[in-house]
Amino acid sequence: MRRVSRAPHENVATVLVDPCVLADLELSLMALDLRVWPVRTAPICEDGPRQEFQVRRRLLMGRRGAWDCAATWVPVWVGFGPTWRTGDEPLPWAAHEALWEALGRRAEHVRFHKRLGGVRPLPLPVDLDG
Repeated sequence: MRRVSRAPHENVATVLVDPCVLADLELSLMALDLRVWPVRTAPICEDGPRQEFQVRRRLLMGRRGAWDCAATWVPVWVGFGPTWRTGDEPLPWAAHEALWEALGRRAEHVRFHKRLGGVRPLPLPVDLDG
C-alpha cells in the first residue's frame, strides 16, 4: 500500500474584516502572536485579487444573506506565531481560545466561523537586525 503524504500546511482562520478596523485588529492580534495576512497580498497567492474575490464570495454565499453587510470587507487569514507552536504537535486549545476571544471582541467588524482551515505555509517575517 502506497502512503500518501499531506503537503505542508499551516492552520489559519479565514475572517472577513471591516476595512476601517483592519489595522487596529492586526495590531491587537500581533500582541497575541497571531498573524494577519490579507488574502490579496499574501505571499502564497499567485493571483491575490482573484483569490480574495473567491474567498469572500465563498464565505458570503455560505451564509445565505446573513453576512451581506460584509460584501466589501477584506478576507484575511489569521495564523499562529511561534509561541503557539510546539514542533509538529497540534495547536493547543489555548491558541484557539485566544483567537476566538480576540475576534469576538470585534464582532461588529468581523465575520468568521469557529474553525480552522489549512493553507500553504506563510513565511514569518525576517528580523533583519538579528
